[in-house]
Amino acid sequence: MFKLFRKKKVTIDSIKIPKFGLKEVENTKEEQAFVNQEQTLVLLKNFFDLEPDLPTIKDIDFLRKFYRELIAPNGGALIEVDLLQLKGFATVKTIFKFPMDPKGMAYVGSITIPFENYSYVVKVQAAEVGMTGMRDAVILDKLMGTKEVFIGDDDEIKNWFSDPYDSEITNPGLRNKSDARQYDAEFPEHPLSLVRKMLDNIEQEIVFDTKLTEIAKFDK
Repeated sequence: MFKLFRKKKVTIDSIKIPKFGLKEVENTKEEQAFVNQEQTLVLLKNFFDLEPDLPTIKDIDFLRKFYRELIAPNGGALIEVDLLQLKGFATVKTIFKFPMDPKGMAYVGSITIPFENYSYVVKVQAAEVGMTGMRDAVILDKLMGTKEVFIGDDDEIKNWFSDPYDSEITNPGLRNKSDARQYDAEFPEHPLSLVRKMLDNIEQEIVFDTKLTEIAKFDK
């Protein structure tokens, strides 16, 4: 009982990020949501007043395996999973993509900031609309031309799909070479480019309340 009174009071506003010109569509004690004018990109900030469900923030290989297995049932592909120190706070950064029905891909990028009894998740979501697959097609054609990607004896495309961290993984739902950051500049309006750019901006602009330095850290 006395432990409850000793908990430091933190809220969703204990971390702040700019609106980046987006329109606010929700503001509660658990979630703040923003969308762009075209309603093709969503920015979410969530506060969870409970112990994080992350398995670890120390073992990056185990964490990547955890996320692979988590998104696999929905056909998700892992694009990035990294650990970073964000202004002194241990953080998990992820980017996944998921197939949409009937076509196209949705991209979800997140920055998770865990504490012992709380966590914050800033999430950016964007999806292909209209003509889909253009980025994939252009980069595939380019890499076929340089022979970096080729058609094998079994008539399958080789060296196009791969897990970003483990070349031995051959599961369905892998990222392809066009998902690499180096191609964002060629396709600045592609949803993956927009998600990455927004996450980069959030990393630069996020502000942490000083109260958070007094909160017990997530230590698994």
